[in-house]
Formats: sequence, structure tokens, C-alpha cells
Amino acid sequence: MANSMAEQLQQDMECEGLLECIHGLKQLDKDCFRALVESDDPLTIDEIAERVDRERSTAYRSIQRLLQSGFIQKEQVNYDQGGYYHVYYPTDPSQIATDMQRMLNDWYAKMGQLIHEFENKYEHTDEKAAPVEG
Repeated sequence: MANSMAEQLQQDMECEGLLECIHGLKQLDKDCFRALVESDDPLTIDEIAERVDRERSTAYRSIQRLLQSGFIQKEQVNYDQGGYYHVYYPTDPSQIATDMQRMLNDWYAKMGQLIHEFENKYEHTDEKAAPVEG
């Protein structure tokens, strides 16, 4: 991934790059998300791990990152005889897009504030350093 914003703007980016760029997700996270999107039904951790060919604990950590970023949802399924398990399914893409747009707007506002602070800080420095005519 490119380090600077200028480098990011110069490279071609696909929509899946948003997962990495905005949320810092890894390739495994993208693979797990894709497995859930391609499934007709919600999946358990074991089913996800099998589809991405990883250990259960590795898939679980990836699923936790996806949950924290809001890309997937978790639902508890109860057994008739007692006990339960969890299944996971993708969040509605329009909700994900709305959340990413909100995050981008917040980032944009914060960067605008920092740019304004930069301008104010160094604008006053230039005035002090200007030679005095006399």
C-alpha cells in the first residue's frame, strides 16, 4: 500500500481497497468477508475457517476485526436442548457505504482543521522573520 496520500491518489484502486485503506483490514479479512458475501446463509466460524482454509482461531480474529469495522453482523442461534452458537452475515452494503462516507467526511473535516492550523502557525512565523525596513 502507498504511504502518502499523493501516492494513493496516483495508483489505481478497486472498491475492495476501501477495506484496507479506510479500515486497515488485511487480505484474510477481505477473504472472510467475501466468503460471507458469497454464501446464501449466515456462516459459523468453523464454516468460514474452512472456506478460507485457515485455522479456526485465525478466522475468529479476522471475524472480530470485521465486526469491529461494521462490515458484518453476528447473530446468536439457540439449540432447542439448551446452548447456542453464533453465525455471521454481511452488513447491508448501503449501510457500510454510509458509514464509510461518514468516516471520510469526519477525516476531511479534521484534515481541513489541521491545514488551517498549519497555515496560522507558519503564517505568523513568516511575519516575525521578515526583515524590518528602516
